[in-house]
Amino acid sequence: MNRWYGKLLGGIAGALLFRPNPVFGALVGLLLGHAFDRDWFKLGRDNPYRTFNLTSDATDAEVDQAYRRLISQYHPDRMNGAAPELRARAETRARELNAAYDRIKILRRKRAA
Repeated sequence: MNRWYGKLLGGIAGALLFRPNPVFGALVGLLLGHAFDRDWFKLGRDNPYRTFNLTSDATDAEVDQAYRRLISQYHPDRMNGAAPELRARAETRARELNAAYDRIKILRRKRAA
């Protein structure tokens, strides 16, 4: 993602807001705009790879292996005799794993197209 408007808006806003030294304000605004353009302030929950302790350059086989390993561990059917709170926690974790896996597949399809 090659965005540029955060840098422009940050530089202008910094120069206007820091009137005693507009050059310094523009530089600070430019740095903050660059950080927003590069998604440095994104939360970890937005990254589906973090769910599997992988990076975005992981292969399809690594993603599938991590998904299968974790879903077999947290699948609710494996918790038949467990306490209800453990079963509910496993269902929540399985939902998170399925959502992250689906998101990765969508992202990879978009990247390949």
